[in-house]
Amino acid sequence: MRSTTVTEQPPPAAPRPAEYRIEDLAHLSGATVRTIRAYQDRGLLPRPERRGRANVYGDAHLARLRQIADLLDRGYTLASIKELLQAWDAGLDLGGVLGLVAEIDGPWTDEKASRISRADLDAAFGGTSDESAVAEAVELGVLERLPDRDDEFLVPSPQELAVAAELHSAGVPLLAISGHLREVRGQVEHIAARFLDFTTEHVFQPFLNHPPTEAEAAEAAALVRRLRPLAQQTIDAELARAMRTLATRYLRQHLSEALPEARRTAAAMGPEPQGAVGAKAPKAERAAGIHQPGPAPGQIAGPRAATGPATTVPATTAPETTAPGATASGATASEAVALPAETVEAVRALVGAEHTAAFITAAARREVQARTLDALASGSPRRTPPSDPAEGPQGSQG
Repeated sequence: MRSTTVTEQPPPAAPRPAEYRIEDLAHLSGATVRTIRAYQDRGLLPRPERRGRANVYGDAHLARLRQIADLLDRGYTLASIKELLQAWDAGLDLGGVLGLVAEIDGPWTDEKASRISRADLDAAFGGTSDESAVAEAVELGVLERLPDRDDEFLVPSPQELAVAAELHSAGVPLLAISGHLREVRGQVEHIAARFLDFTTEHVFQPFLNHPPTEAEAAEAAALVRRLRPLAQQTIDAELARAMRTLATRYLRQHLSEALPEARRTAAAMGPEPQGAVGAKAPKAERAAGIHQPGPAPGQIAGPRAATGPATTVPATTAPETTAPGATASGATASEAVALPAETVEAVRALVGAEHTAAFITAAARREVQARTLDALASGSPRRTPPSDPAEGPQGSQG
């Protein structure tokens, strides 16, 4: 019988850990060499092992780069990723921490970003291309340039862009709009910082200064969900209150400035004509030529309705021209211009019958002055309005 000799084989040697140069690591991870070095500087990636004059990276570096890329794809910021990785290195379960970070880094508005072509952008702002205005919008973050696309932009907040377009169509220069946005943004950021300080002090203090446990992270995430809409609701309510208060104050201030002018106008028009048919209009309204048609002879004047026939208001013409209904003195002639009756009734209800004419005069003057200033500031080839606001829309129908 033939014997068999068995030779014992040594155990296989453990595979050597993979080693990479920074160029190899960049190729395998999909990151650039510059990005890898930036991650090291930020503390996101451990330093490589130094061997002579060469830096050597391993599988741990490759795994960490892939973790970072995955978290970036899920919407986390580098600052949040650093905190997560520190918690991971400390041996904590990242389930609750990831949920908390997702709540904090998530969108604070339901508004969705959109895109706009350059042609549509120009059309929304008067049809004129303005490179300096576009650059200003990009700097403010109202627009974001798209890679390899010169004819299209990302719009993070379509509502904000729509507000700017509406203001511009109303006559506000683009430079004034961007300046106003910078001012508002600074004030809103201050309010946001105060809200965060307030909630940190009174709500989130128990979760600070130590790595949160799974239960603490879940509780903090629930609190963020509850508190998220409160900042917006508070600002909406307080802005509405402030606008209501200040609008009333501004209205009274400008009315008080305009009323002496109306009284002088009424005095210049002389005494009211006698023998008018129907109910008499207030003196100040007659001075400006605002009246509602009275009943025909033989009819009984009924109650004044909020809607109905147009009310007439004069458009002042040159002193040499005598229009129907002008006074005999010839100081200032007037031409009847139709206004909706409900408009005059609304002004009368707001400021009283004796101030109705003054209010309309002041409103016309302010509009003409605003349009004149805007035209001068923007340098656009707009027609300069008449210097006298009483010369406003002649013959226009309400």
